[in-house]
Amino acid sequence: MIRVAIDGPAGVGKSSSAKALADYFSFAYLDTGAMYRACTWWCMQHGIDLDAEHVDEQQVTEAVGEFFTDGHFNISVDPKNPGVFADDADISEQIRSEEVSSHVSRLAAILPVRNVLIAAQRAYINEQNADDSFSEGRGVVAEGRDITDVVAPDAEVRILLTAREEVRQARRNKQEQSGAAGADDVAKRDAADSKVTHFEQAADGVTTIDNSDLTFTETLDLMIGLVDDAIEEQEYKRYVANLEGYDLDEGDENLIDGSAFVDAEDENRRKAVGVLAVVGRPNVGKSTLVNRILGRRAAVVEDTPGVTRDRVSYDAEWAGTDFKLVDTGGWEADVEGIDSAIASQAQIAVELADAVIFVVDGQTGLTQTDERIVRMLRSAGKPVTVAVNKIDDQISEYMAAEFWKLGLGEPYPISAMHGRGVGDLLDQAVNEMRHAEKTSGFLTPTHLRRVALVGRPNVGKSSLLNQLAHSERAVVNDLAGTTRDPVDEIVNIDGEDYLFIDTAGIKRRQHKLSGAEYYSSLRTQAAIERSELALVLFDASVPISDQDLKVMSTAVDAGRAVVLVFNKWDLMDEFDRQRMERLWKTEFDRVTWAQRVNLSAKTGWHTNRLSRAMTQALESWDKRIPTGKLNAFLGKIQAAHPHPVRGGKQPHILFATQASTRPPRFVIFATGFLEHGYRRFIERSLREEFGFEGSPIQISVNIREKKRRK
Repeated sequence: MIRVAIDGPAGVGKSSSAKALADYFSFAYLDTGAMYRACTWWCMQHGIDLDAEHVDEQQVTEAVGEFFTDGHFNISVDPKNPGVFADDADISEQIRSEEVSSHVSRLAAILPVRNVLIAAQRAYINEQNADDSFSEGRGVVAEGRDITDVVAPDAEVRILLTAREEVRQARRNKQEQSGAAGADDVAKRDAADSKVTHFEQAADGVTTIDNSDLTFTETLDLMIGLVDDAIEEQEYKRYVANLEGYDLDEGDENLIDGSAFVDAEDENRRKAVGVLAVVGRPNVGKSTLVNRILGRRAAVVEDTPGVTRDRVSYDAEWAGTDFKLVDTGGWEADVEGIDSAIASQAQIAVELADAVIFVVDGQTGLTQTDERIVRMLRSAGKPVTVAVNKIDDQISEYMAAEFWKLGLGEPYPISAMHGRGVGDLLDQAVNEMRHAEKTSGFLTPTHLRRVALVGRPNVGKSSLLNQLAHSERAVVNDLAGTTRDPVDEIVNIDGEDYLFIDTAGIKRRQHKLSGAEYYSSLRTQAAIERSELALVLFDASVPISDQDLKVMSTAVDAGRAVVLVFNKWDLMDEFDRQRMERLWKTEFDRVTWAQRVNLSAKTGWHTNRLSRAMTQALESWDKRIPTGKLNAFLGKIQAAHPHPVRGGKQPHILFATQASTRPPRFVIFATGFLEHGYRRFIERSLREEFGFEGSPIQISVNIREKKRRK
């Protein structure tokens, strides 16, 4: 049960806010001020003089006690139909009279009377804990004096609702003009009530809401947010109890308490790091050096033309400095194509970087290919540190001297295989990167959503960008230091600015097919990694190719929000459209969650549908599900569709939490392995319940066993 206690001075709208809050959550509503008024009315009805200089406190206390204990008093806790009753007669209007209002503070000043009322109020609040109560155990909103620090000091939500005195008096005057009961002098009421209660300053743990400049709806929204948080915390404690008795490690504890959660804002800040590229000709040891810097074996780089690696860049750290490490190695080409291919991949890496490590082979010595790469590095103007690899001992260090003639500064002899000299190399390279002018594209304005236009050549990326920008590729806003290609342009769509990263201009060279495909993939990967949302374009007028699907998979695997754009739809006849629908069910089965927009970039037909699809995809990408709500939902689907029994055992979900957004990643703690089919079922169920349209979902399962008895 959630208990909400609301206190505050007169004229702040406690009653109306509390009733609306209780109605929103289907809670009970208790007007404790009405209880004081009812007692005042009862005493006056029984001839007790509350105007006397010395009020007979014992007489008043006995009368109030009789009012409650003998069953004369009753109060409705329905927020839609609140009412106060005496011997089954509705006295709601009578207790709001001016006569009662002028005497209620006198009665409230009698401490024994207050104790009787405090006990009665607590009884009404506790009553709502039962399943057969009005709220069915959900909760209660109680408002009035002493609620937050005396009646319910341990309530889950405690609020001091306040406003400036002139604002409160204006609201009271408005009530009086409209004929509403209860209009009075707020200053006078506050002065009388402050003698026995404290409502001007919030006690420890009480949240103050000053609604002087807030509308009623804004005030209610703030209060709803506080209650939502309390419900989430209560449900979290209930579900996390399922993990008691199971072996957990430190990483589990961080996931469970939420300290490991990565939200969108933190992720944005984390991206503001330098980029260090490792370049050089094939087989000089670039990937070995990358693995040495990372301290682990990264994705294997295949020496096969046209095969891309799992990742182009990695998160790395050296001497307290975080940076992105880019590896350009991984393929060979024929003799005719080698110069162009290596120059292409190295050039892209350099353009995206802040500093460069140029790796050469100390055993082979200086080659013509090395010299060609040096010319490209000089034209790029980036700081370069030369690493002379395969210098495995001190005796061989003299071999590095040959590379002074490159004119790039001191060459550092290293052994990437054994780690020799790598520390000195990194000290120099990271220092160069730290002091370099940022030109990697990470200076993108953080408040703009970044959208990558990706797809194979000639699908209409540039045409779509021109259509959205309403210009022939005119630069809407120049961003200093961006690379020549991809091209960054700020485009306003339906009143919102987006930063578009266009990968147009990639041309397939038929006589150098493999190298160009790698070049294209590298550029596409770089654009996707910088983006938040990928608009994946297809030419609907021609058959879908493997290259189309590979680009789409790259965006999905990178965890970006995705919108699938089928361009040139206006060129299709009915047969072609039926063909595409059949293809959608077979080739696109892994991205059925992505929104699909059919349009014509050339004519602008249906391009207006992109805005809504982009907004929804990014909202899904940023979405976080409260832990309590997530576990309640998983509990329902597990009860309705339990995991199949395998080997005589049936794994159960103990607890789940969302570890991050962008994309949403969920971690499930279970007693055993959850099969791929069941994980797919969980993903489909999450999408049906919470949406996530346009965003990939990542689900990890941590298998935990019960602690062994000692």
